[in-house]
Amino acid sequence: MREENLLARFLSGLPFHPDLGLRLALWNGMERDLGPHPKVTVRLQNAGALRYFLPPSIDNLAEGYVNGHFDVQGHAHDVVTAAARLARSSLPIAGQFGRLFKPRNRDKEQDARAIQHHYDVSNDFYRLWLDPQMVYSCAYFHSPELTLEQAQTAKIDHILTKVMLRPHDRLLDVGCGWGALAMRAAQKFGARVVGITLSHKQFELARQRVAQAGLQGRVEIRLQDYRDVDGRFDQITSVGMFEHVGLKHLQGYFRCLHALLEDGGMMMNHGITTTDPNSGGAPLGAGAFIGKYVFPHGELPHLSLALREMEVAGLEVLDVENLRRHYERTLTLWAGNYESRSREIRGAVDETTYRVWRIYLAGCAHAFAQNWVSLYQVLACKAGEDPRLNTTPWSRAYIYH
Repeated sequence: MREENLLARFLSGLPFHPDLGLRLALWNGMERDLGPHPKVTVRLQNAGALRYFLPPSIDNLAEGYVNGHFDVQGHAHDVVTAAARLARSSLPIAGQFGRLFKPRNRDKEQDARAIQHHYDVSNDFYRLWLDPQMVYSCAYFHSPELTLEQAQTAKIDHILTKVMLRPHDRLLDVGCGWGALAMRAAQKFGARVVGITLSHKQFELARQRVAQAGLQGRVEIRLQDYRDVDGRFDQITSVGMFEHVGLKHLQGYFRCLHALLEDGGMMMNHGITTTDPNSGGAPLGAGAFIGKYVFPHGELPHLSLALREMEVAGLEVLDVENLRRHYERTLTLWAGNYESRSREIRGAVDETTYRVWRIYLAGCAHAFAQNWVSLYQVLACKAGEDPRLNTTPWSRAYIYH
C-alpha cells in the first residue's frame, strides 16, 4: 500500500508539457508520456527510484541516473533538455538561481586533491573525446564550420597573439593541461615556456609530448602550485584555471600573477563565470551535482568580481571578450564525441564515471546555451602611471592581424 500511495503521489505530480518529450517506464510495466513524441525514455528500476523525482531538480535527477537507480535511453542532449524542462515545470522556484558554489577556505593539499579528482580520471579517457591535441578548454570558432581541432588551435593562437608573445619571451602557463599551449608557444612563437599543473597524469603525458617534439630546451613542464613559482615572466596565461582557485582567494591569485609578471608584460585569464551577480549560482539544482561529482571545491565568480579582484591586485584590465557561444559549441562537439564513442569510453572507465561525464558534458552545453554560465578572456597588464607598464597598441587590430 505504501508503494501504491507513493506511486499515486508521484504520477499526480508529473506535468504534461508539449515540449517535454519524455516517457517514463516504471518497474511494474506501466508507461506514461509527459509530452508528445518522446525522444527520451527513463526506465525506473524500482519504487525507490521515485525519490529522485520528488522534486525533479537537475541535481536529484542526475544523482539518480549516475548511481544507476534508473536508466535513460536517448541522446545526451535530449536527456538534459528534458530534465531541465521537467525541473522547470515542476518546481515552484524553478526560475530562481540556487547557490552554485559557497565561498570556502582552501589550502594547497585540498586544491591538489580537487584537481586530481577531475583531471586524473585517465589520459586515455580524455583522449577518446577531446581533439588530438587534448585541449580541455573553450575553443575559438572563427565560424561554426570549423572542426574542433581547428578551433582549438585558433584559440591558442588567439591567446598568444593577445598577450603579444614574441621570440625568446618567457611565458608562464598556469594550469597547462597536457601541454598544447606551451608547445605551440615554443614551436610557432619561439617562446621559452614554463607550464605548471597539479595533475599527475597531465604532468606525465605533457612531459612525454614535449620530449617527443624535441622541445625540452624550450618547454619545461612542472608539477607545481602557482603559489610556489619563482621568477619573472614576460607573459602569463591562465586557461581554465581560476575556477579552481576559490572566491576568497581570487585576489591572492591575481597578486601572485602580478608578482610573477615583468613590467610591461601581459597576463591573460581565460575562465568560466556565473551570469548571476547575486547568488553565484545556476538554476534547477545544476550546480550541486557539479560540485559533488565533477568539480569538488570549484567556485565560479561573476565577471564583476573577477575584474574587481584583478584591479585590487594591481592589474589593469585592457580587454574583455565574451566566448559563451564558443564554449557552447565546444561542449556540444565534446558531448557528440562522447556519445559516438560511448562503447570505448565505457570500456575505459567504470559505469558511474561514464554516466557522470556523459550528463556533465551535455549539461554544460545546455548551461552555456541558456546563459546560466559564461566564459571571458580578460587581458591585463600591471597598473600604474608609468607608460612603460602598458605596451599594448592603441587599437585591437593587432589581435586580428
